[in-house]
Amino acid sequence: MTLALYVPRASAVHRAPAGAKLLALVVLGAVVFVVPTLLVAVTSLAVVLLVGVLLARLPGAVLARQARVVAVWVVAIFVFHALATDVLTGAVTAVRLLALVLAAAVVTATTRVTALVAVVERLCAPLRLVGVRPARIGLAVAMALRFIPLVAERADRIREAQAARGGRVRGPRALVRLVVPLLVSVLQLAHTVGEALDARGADTA
Repeated sequence: MTLALYVPRASAVHRAPAGAKLLALVVLGAVVFVVPTLLVAVTSLAVVLLVGVLLARLPGAVLARQARVVAVWVVAIFVFHALATDVLTGAVTAVRLLALVLAAAVVTATTRVTALVAVVERLCAPLRLVGVRPARIGLAVAMALRFIPLVAERADRIREAQAARGGRVRGPRALVRLVVPLLVSVLQLAHTVGEALDARGADTA
């Protein structure tokens, strides 16, 4: 699973407006990119963990699961930069990616999807002047957030089925064996959802 969905808790972070949390996420992203130093990246990661675990009172397993999902990418980015540029750049980039992923997980775990969609629709309201319908953008965001756990669940099922049939395969072959059937499954799912939306007149909404 690549993003944590809503985890109910009675915390100040949960009660904070969705717009404020999205703004904080944008500010965090701007800071870690404008000031690309290891100190800023590590501090940002520490702040995210502090907010998520202590202030929002999220289970540590929620954030740990997000970290495990991107662990391969974090390591790959670090190794790439360590070989192509230098170790410090690799460390900054890896920690920065981890901080942003966990920050996004904290936002989605402490904010209901309906609240996030409402903010997106308000922000996109001026686009009505050029013929864009904010409701459609909100629908796209809602569907993306709802589909994340579904796609992750299908990926887990594919891994389990492959392991049951032939044991575990590592390296590039394992990635190909996972991505190909998952892509087919996601495309089938998208086609089914598209037909359902068309049948309900979503295109004319």
